Order: sequence, then structure tokens, then C-alpha cells
Amino acid sequence: MDQVQSNFEFLDQLDGELANLGRLAESYFQEDPSTSLIKLRQFSERLARRHAVLMGVDLVDADTQVDLLRRLKYDRAAPDRVLDVLHHIRKLGNAAVHEGQGDHRQALACLKMSVQLGVWHLRASTKGREFSPGPFVPPRAPQSSTEELTKELERLRRERDDALTAVQKAQEQRKQALLDAESAEARHQRELSERQTWEALAQEADKELQELAARVQVQTAAQKMEFVQASNAAVGAIDLDEQSTRELIDQQLRDRGWEADSSELRYGKGVRPAKGKNLAIAEWPTQSGPADYALFVGENCVGIVEAKRYRKNVSAAIDQAERYSRGIQGVGNNEKWNDEFIVPFVFATNGRPYLKQVETESGIWFRDVRLPPNLRRALMGWFSPDELASMLEVEKDKAQAALEARSFDFGFQLRPYQKTAIQEVEKTLGTEKREMLVAMATGTGKTKLAIAMLYRLLATKRFRRICFVVDRSALGTQTSDEFMSTAIEGPKTFGQLFGMKGLEDIKPDPETRVHICTIQGLVKRVLYNNDPADVPPIGQYDLMVIDECHRGYLLDREMSDAELSFRSQDDYVSKYRRVLEYFDAVKIGLTATPALHTAQIFGDPIYTYTYREAVVDGWLIDHEPPVRFQTALSKAGITFEAGEDVEVIDSQTGEIDNVTTPDELNFQVEAFNKRVITQPFNQVVAEELAKHIDPSLDGKTLVFAATDAHADIVVHELKKAFAAQYGSIEDAAIRKITGSVDKVGALIRSFRNDAFPQIAVTVDLLTTGIDVPKITNLVFIRRVNSRILYEQMLGRATRRCDDIGKEVFRIFDAVDLYASLQDLTQMKPVASNPKLTFEQLFDELASVDEDDQRELVRDQVLAKLHRKLRKLPSKVAEAIMDLTGETAEELRDRLKNHTSEQAAEFAKRFAGLGKILDWDPDGSGPNLVPISHHEDSMVAVTTGYGDYEKPEDFLDTFTSFVKNNQNKIAALSVVVQRPRELTRTELRNLRLELDKMGFSETSLRRAWNDASNEDIAASIIGFVRQAALGDPLIPFETRVQSATNAILAKAKWTDPQKTWVRRIAEQITKEIVVDRDSIDQGTFAAQGGFNRLNRVFNGQLETILHDFNEELWKVSA
Repeated sequence: MDQVQSNFEFLDQLDGELANLGRLAESYFQEDPSTSLIKLRQFSERLARRHAVLMGVDLVDADTQVDLLRRLKYDRAAPDRVLDVLHHIRKLGNAAVHEGQGDHRQALACLKMSVQLGVWHLRASTKGREFSPGPFVPPRAPQSSTEELTKELERLRRERDDALTAVQKAQEQRKQALLDAESAEARHQRELSERQTWEALAQEADKELQELAARVQVQTAAQKMEFVQASNAAVGAIDLDEQSTRELIDQQLRDRGWEADSSELRYGKGVRPAKGKNLAIAEWPTQSGPADYALFVGENCVGIVEAKRYRKNVSAAIDQAERYSRGIQGVGNNEKWNDEFIVPFVFATNGRPYLKQVETESGIWFRDVRLPPNLRRALMGWFSPDELASMLEVEKDKAQAALEARSFDFGFQLRPYQKTAIQEVEKTLGTEKREMLVAMATGTGKTKLAIAMLYRLLATKRFRRICFVVDRSALGTQTSDEFMSTAIEGPKTFGQLFGMKGLEDIKPDPETRVHICTIQGLVKRVLYNNDPADVPPIGQYDLMVIDECHRGYLLDREMSDAELSFRSQDDYVSKYRRVLEYFDAVKIGLTATPALHTAQIFGDPIYTYTYREAVVDGWLIDHEPPVRFQTALSKAGITFEAGEDVEVIDSQTGEIDNVTTPDELNFQVEAFNKRVITQPFNQVVAEELAKHIDPSLDGKTLVFAATDAHADIVVHELKKAFAAQYGSIEDAAIRKITGSVDKVGALIRSFRNDAFPQIAVTVDLLTTGIDVPKITNLVFIRRVNSRILYEQMLGRATRRCDDIGKEVFRIFDAVDLYASLQDLTQMKPVASNPKLTFEQLFDELASVDEDDQRELVRDQVLAKLHRKLRKLPSKVAEAIMDLTGETAEELRDRLKNHTSEQAAEFAKRFAGLGKILDWDPDGSGPNLVPISHHEDSMVAVTTGYGDYEKPEDFLDTFTSFVKNNQNKIAALSVVVQRPRELTRTELRNLRLELDKMGFSETSLRRAWNDASNEDIAASIIGFVRQAALGDPLIPFETRVQSATNAILAKAKWTDPQKTWVRRIAEQITKEIVVDRDSIDQGTFAAQGGFNRLNRVFNGQLETILHDFNEELWKVSA
């Protein structure tokens, strides 16, 4: 090797093979930079495999470097900064192997990067956390060195000389003099001998790795956690200088489709833009100095990039890029924005991957300078040339003006709340807000709203390409069908007007305007891709609409500064959030059930339309108070005595065996069919259901089971029960619809569109998003521990279905679901990553030094411990007592009440505590589920009225509420005293007010029926007047008929007038109140609205409407 010492000597004691590969790369540098790059690729492969072994990742012989780096990213086993550098060396090494490419500049940059990788690895895997190898030893310059390379090598030599003492300098000079005196032949022979020695040593390398893997296997979890923490803490060793940073930025730009080489593609070397080329030209002249890169699409300069050194702040560097945009010289751009900016897009970067906690010092910062309100923001990657060119076509201010001027005319009628929601979205788009949430009840037409909204946004060119994100393929197919079949301009459907791609298409074409994707597909493409160059560009979409966006169930939050020092960001940011944040797009979340974590991603809802509002407005169907089944077993639970012979099933193999119970086993109803199988309970529930549901009548039934195996049991019991109740039932009438069945998509479509299946049993496949309007019965034979999920389940039955005359739907509750949900909230637990074990948390508590770190980990331990104590196995409780001398509850109180420092000392003292708390004594070996043969029977079938046990109590409370509030609530006063003056708005407000108290029209009708055995379809006004005045309760349709007859008898009407009176009566039957607004906006709008109808009645329409209201509420027996 032709230099005084190797930069890789420090690795000799750690891994001789790593050191030797580094030396080989140095030795080839002068005469063969391509081979030098190949050796550095081998160095990076060796280092990556060594790191993977220390992380406990199982190595596979067939794994390439790409495979290994992808797995390290999967397992969050290496920092992004390290992975970026490893990918860069891999690519240049591949080009050297396969195409013979590689120059001295690239080889020098990779040598420097590899030394820093070695330092990172040594700091992470040894006690030398502060190790520094000293200044880089530059290799000897090649004979035909470029001016740039010569300057860089001289700079590195000066840096090294400045850092050496006089004695060290003298030693190096003597060594260098000996090397210089050596003849060319002698040098060649020496280098050849050295290389042969180093190559021979490489044969021992695999054996060393195997030995290392064996040592790692016996390490404790605490030791492995220590290595993870050290790996993240050591990342500061990757501190690239300006030349290496430029190499990294060049590669990033090339990955996104730019021709970039900051050494060769420079203005000073005569490089100029050209048609058909996408060039990143370095050192382009401006009035205030050269810009680091000017980005050209063809001959048009679209971007300026200011590149900083790796550790420099980049957010503020946007100001410098803006200065270059104002003063750039020699470009042919004809347009000037804000009378100052010649180039529309400016960037600043230091090559580091984006990290939220240090966002001003990482990522790529960007600003669109065309409009003053446009704010600078951080990006996860670079835009491609096509994306920047198409962004120029989007003129935000003009598009916003076009949206405001555009009428809401479509091939379908928008409902008032849908129009309002779209207007709120468009108003928010006029601001700098880039995430927004629209909360609308399930069944209120979010897909139709999306079609109308996207049509307007695309037609006005506010956005160029939209990604519509769903959370499962069945929803994607359903959405795609609606987009393709919804006529929007005459006979033309949305899908015909705009280029669309569906789930089967991975990449959108240039002409694609809407791409429907699953979140799972996006995660795979963005996070699990083999090569960074194959990851979709960040600007592939400029708008993302996320349907059912509450389903980012992994709890999202940014890491605190304390956590940042010892755990990867990926530990706490779910794939869901990471993939959304990756794309530089405006995000609109659509959900029926916004949760806390939803708001943290999208912000608070900009528009909300609730289920109760939709019921009051008549767009959705209300449910009757739930019918509760209580069986003997659900009331008392299932108990196996200690020493009892119990039949068990291995849930994994399906094998049945007999065991003797060591302790008494108790199971309450929430564990039925999950932790204990009870056929008698399912049989009794099925037999009772058969009495309430006739499968030959209109309406479908959806049953929620606890597990896939439980669904099979329920289907079998339902078939038996319905056959016994009705004589026979077709086999296809009752089906299981879960992910395990054959052609599940076709079965879902059959449930939606065909006669069979009439009854579907599912676990959670049909809990969200699937639209089956004919569902009139929901049956719960499983507990749900999430209010969000429960509301989504109810949403399966809320849609109107006029074809079958659906007025209400029913809920059958066999597991006391209502009571269990009373205490549930949507509060987010402190333990943000449920997968963290107690062992990890206690190890962290014992090892971190800062108080705020200890505080954070202690809170997480407590949050997890609270949950564990609810179902703490007796053996675990005993083990805790044996180790600490305290009960688990006393342990919790100690951690809660003592300081974080005392808690850390406790964790150190009892090192095995975490492992004990993670221990699942019942979970080792086969997963055995007991089978109960305890007899069961139906004890009670009751209707739930919230806090009231009897319907009479519910009605009495309603009467008291009306009497006590008729002078406080304006609409209540009008209904009681002046019904002829009641408007639709007042009626709506009254319904919402009563609804808040639980007094919906559906509940009142059910209670009246249960209390008096009379099924009277009275209106809400009828119930109010009955409570306040004692008016007889008469079916509302009867009242309308009487009022119509009275109106017709008052005057001599023409035939057209009689027809219109009857039509108004029909509308009153549906809406209760018809006033001037409802005639202008509702069914009559198409016939000319109020003004035309008023002419039909010679100017007396207002009076007729008032007369209707008065006649309706005349007391009659």
C-alpha cells in the first residue's frame, strides 16, 4: 500500500477482514479506482452482515446486500443515515463490477465514507463509544489527477498535518521518504505480496462471522438492547465532508431521474441545458455567486439547490437559494414570479435523511416561490423532473378562484351537508394547511362526496394527480366501481373523464389523474422496496384522500427528545403515518369516527356531520334500543374446578385432548368463544335469534363472531336453529364471510346484491366500509373494546334501503356489549408502542441516565403494568413476590410514588423483573383452549333503554323533560303552543336537542310499544304533544290523511290543485314539516319551487302550508 498508514488499522482488533478489505481498497486507489470501489462494496457488505449478526438478524446465504439492507430497515436495525451511505457504496460498487465504471473522485469519497462507517460500527459494538481514528490519511494522487482531485487531496493532507504533533509529522515524513525511495518494481512486488496476504485472510472471514453469531445467541435481551441503543447513539460518526455530501446528493438526484454529477456536469466545464435532457448542472452563475445546482427540464430552469455540508442547518439555507433564484444568469426563463423570482422552485439540503425531531437540520427543504404565502417545508426526497414540470401547470390562486366561481352541477344531486363539506375543504385549501379531516357518519355518502370533490379539484386544475387510499382491497374494488359508474357530465362517468388506475396498477401513467391504492400496497412500495431508486417519487401525487382514515391503528406520535437518543424513530411512528408523510401531498382524511390519533395526523375536523344529525335529517336509519339476551352462562360465567378433567383444543393444530386443571378457571362472557369454547351458549343464542328473525322476510342480518373458528360454530348453530324454527333453510342462506373463505370478494358482492346469503357471520372483515344497505339486523356475539370499532360496526346497518321499506334496524346483544362500552373512551394510552416488552422497558429504565428519559420510560412501564394487572396469571404474581418480596400491586405503587431515580435503582436491583412480567405461563407450548359442556338456557330477553330498566321509566322521564323545558327550548314551545308556525329548521333543532338526551323517535316508539303493546307510528311532535298536553297518540300518517281531507273540504279546488295538495301531503308524511325552504330545495325544486307552486294556488301557498300544520295537530280521538 503506497501510503504511510492505513485508515482502517483501527479495525484490526475488531474484525481483521474489514480492515483488510479497507486496505485493499486503499492499495488499488491510485492505479485502479474501479477495483477500489469493488473492494469498498465488499467492505460495506461485510460490515452490514456483521451488524446484522450483532442485531440478532438471521443471515441467509442467498441474501444479497439489497436484501440485507431491506431487512435491516424492516427490523429497524440500523439508522437511516447509515443505510443511505451503505446504499450509495453498493450502487457505485455494482457499477464498477458490471460496467467497469468508477473514477478517483468517487473512490476517494467512498473511502472517506467507509472509514466513518467503520468508526460507527466500532463505537456501536465495543466500549469505545468516544473512539476517533484521527484525521483521514489521504492516498497518494494518481499520475493523471484532475485539478479538482488534486485540490481535495491537498486539503485532506493539510487537515491531517494540522492535527499531527511535530514528532508524529517527523515519523510520517520518514516513512514517506522510504516509500518514495522505493523503486517502481520493488513497490509493485510489495503491493502484490500485501494484497495476496490480505486476500488469503479473507477466507477465514465467514468462520469468524459464524462464531460471532453463536456468541450473540446467548446474549441477554439487555445486552441486545444496549447494542441497539449504542448503534443509534453512534450515528454521529457519519459526518460527511462537502465532497462526500455532494456525492450522496448526486446519487439521490440520479435515483429520481436527474442527470447529476457535480464534478463533471458543471457550468464551468461548458455543460448547458438541452432539449430532451433533465440536467442538474453544478455551479451555475448568479449575481450573488454560483448556485450549487440548477435543475433544468429541457431548456427550462425549474429549480435551484443550495447544498450544505452534512452537519449544517438546511432550513435557513432556503434564503440563499431564493437569492440565487432572483439573480440567476443565462437562463431562458420568460416568466418572473412576484416581479422578483426567475426560478420557481428552490431547495436546500445537506444529504441527511429527514428526521422530524431535527427537521431544520435534515431532509430536503423546499419552497415554491411563485406565491408569497407559500411556506418552506421539509421533504422526504427529491421531486422527479416530470413532477416539477407538472407542478408548474398547477396555479393555486387561479384554481382557487375557479373553484369559488364554479357551480355545483353534477350528474347526481348532492345533499346539503355534502356541499357544505366540499366548500369547507375548498376554503381550507386556500390556506397553507396541508392536512385536513372531514368527519361524516357512515352511510352519509363519503364516496359520492369524494367523486364530486375530486371532479371539481381536477376540473379546475387545482391538483394534477390524486391518490385515493383505502384500507382493504374489497373497499378499493367497491370505490373503483363507483368511480367508473357514476355519471358526472351527462352520460360520461368520472372514470371516463379522468384517467384512472385501480388496485392492480402499481404505478400511475403520466395521464393518470386518480389512482386507487390500499394503504398496505403503499407501505410495501414505499417502505419495503428493494432499492431506493424504485421507491415512488415523493411528488407522485399532490393530493391524497384517505378513506376510513381512523384505521391508522398503530398509535402514532413523534418521539420526544429524550427517546431520540436511544430508540429509532420507527419504533414509534407507524407504517401508516410514515407512508402518508413520505409523499409531498395535501392530505384529506375521511372518517365516520375521528379518534385522538386521527386528529394528531390530520388535525381537528374542519367539518363534522354526525350519525344523529343524519338520522334527524332523514338520511340515515335509526336503530331501536338494543335487545339484550342474557343466558345462564353469560350471567354466571363458566367455572372449571381445580383438578377437573377438561377437554381442550389446540387452537393451532385443531387436536383435542384431555387435561386436568391445576387451578380453578373462571371465564366471564367477554372470554366466551375466545378463551373458552362453549357450544351450549352459541346454541341458546341461535335458537333465540331464530324467534326474532325470519329469513324469508326482507332485510339481511350481520352477525359478529369472536374468531374465525367461532364463526364456523355460529353458522352451524344458526342453520340448526332456523331449520327447527321454520322447517327448513337453504344452505347458502347463512354463510361465513371472513378472510379465510374462498373468493371472499365474490361472497361480499353476493351478500350485497343477491338474495343469498341472507345471514352473514363475520369477525372484522365487514366491520368497516363495506356497503350493504339491506342489513336490518346486527347481532353481537363478541365483545368489542373500541368505541370506534363499535360505531363502525353499527354503521353497517345505518344506510337507507327504500326498496325494502327499511325504517329502523335492530341490535341483538348477547355479550352485554352496551354496558361494557360505557366506560370506554377514545383516550390514547401512554404506552405508545404496544410491542415493547417489559424486559426492554425495565432494561431501558435501568440504563438511561437523564431524568426526563427515566420519567418517560417509567410512565410506559406503569401504563403497561396497569393493563397486565387486569389479567395477571397467579404464577407470575407468585414469581414477583418471590423476587421482590412485594405483590404486583405494591410494585405498581412503588414505581408510581417513588422518584424516577429510585425507580431506576429498583430496576437495576431486580434485573429479572421484566422477564417475569413478560412470562406467559399459559402461553408456553401448545395454545390450549378449554371446551365447556356446561348446560345453558335463556334467562331474560330485555330491551335496553340506557339507564332505565323499564320502558315506562323511559317514557316518564321523557314526559318530565318536556314539561320542564317547554319554556326553555324555543322549538319545544312552538310545538306545544303554535304548531302551525313550526319551521323545518326549528324541528331539526328540537330533534337534535331531544336526541342528545336519548329521546329519539325510534326509541320513543319502541318504548311505547313495549309499555302499552300498541305499535303506533307517531311522529316526534306527536310524542311531545302527548307528553305536554295529553294529546292522543295517533299514527302520523292518519293525522296527515285527516288534515288533507280537512284542507280539501275547505274550498273548491281545481283538479291540478287537488293533485298538488295530495303531493304536499305525501311530502309532509316523509318530512313532518313542509315550509317554503323545503319546497325550494327539496322534491318540488325540479317543478319550479315555491314561486311556481304559489301561482298554482293563486298566491295562497303559504296559508295552505300553515293550515296543514294546524289541522295536523287538532286534538282528535
